[in-house]
Formats: sequence, C-alpha cells, structure tokens
Amino acid sequence: MKKLMMIAAFMVAALSANAQNEVGQITLQPKAGINLSTVTGDGDQKMKVGLVAGVEAEYGIAENFGIAFGALYSMEGCRFKEDGMNKSLKYNLDYINIPILAQYYPAKGFAIKAGIQPAFNVRHKASYDGETATIEGIKSFNFSIPVGLSYEYQSFVLDARYNIGVTKLVKDANQGRNSTISITIGYKFAL
Repeated sequence: MKKLMMIAAFMVAALSANAQNEVGQITLQPKAGINLSTVTGDGDQKMKVGLVAGVEAEYGIAENFGIAFGALYSMEGCRFKEDGMNKSLKYNLDYINIPILAQYYPAKGFAIKAGIQPAFNVRHKASYDGETATIEGIKSFNFSIPVGLSYEYQSFVLDARYNIGVTKLVKDANQGRNSTISITIGYKFAL
C-alpha cells in the first residue's frame, strides 16, 4: 500500500510540474519581482533596480498556445553615478504596464512569449542627495515590445522578460527609450 501511495504521489507531482493552460481554460497569475532598467542614449546611464508587481490572465487558445493580458505596476528609469562620489542622480519613471502576450509552450511548463505593451506614466521624478524634483517633458504614454521565457512548476511561475522600448520618453527628443529586464515569480491558478 505504501508503494502504491508513493507512486500516486509521484504521478500527481509530475502532472502538476507540467501544468499549463488547457484549451478554453482561463488562469490568473498574481506576480511580483524586480526590474533592472535603464534609458537608452549616448550618456553614461547605469541600471536602476525597481519593483514590478501585478496580475496577468491567460486564455488557452490551443494545446501549446495561449494569449495573456495583464496590469503591472513597474518602477523603471535609470541612474547616473558621479565619478569619485558616492552619490547618484536617479530618474524614477513609474508606469502601469498593460502586457498583451502570445505564449507558446514548446515543452510542458516552459513558455516562450512575445507581444506588445502599452504603458501609462504615473510618476516621473528625479532624485539626488535626498532632494526630489519633477522631470519635465516626460510623455504620459509609452510603448514597448516584451519578449521572454517562463517556467512553471507546481503552479509557481518564474518569468524573465526584456522590454524593448519603442517610444521616446521625452517630447521633442531624438533618443532616450526605456530598456527593462523584469524577473518575477507568480502563482498561477485556474478560474
């Protein structure tokens, strides 16, 4: 009897480790993690660490294909380090990101994803040595192309994405786009 119970437990664990959307199934996934972001350009910008958190829903279109939609609060921007100083200037650009992703499952639990991501700026401040000021000229709308990979194990999803900035951040500027790497952990459950 013990052997039978052990075999059943291993089978359940194997099935849950390989879970993914079924055709017609809707799942929700609350998630949180970190962003490593910068702003492209010809300056000496450094990566800024920020928070990303929100929820995504996925609909299973086919056995190995799903469409995901989400709403994520994303702390982005960049920092500039002064030579020989411990102080740095930080650009804090916070967004509500709306990712719309196609997700392809080449193997159980493993997903390759790509799509579009409109975003709305909710904060644009610069900080230096404890002082903060509003950054003028930041556009309220941003657009990026997210590409990434995820792995699901027992309903926990580890997700890594690179968001390629398409729109310029500042009005009347020829450069300066968001460039963000996001790493999140989420918990996926069916509705």
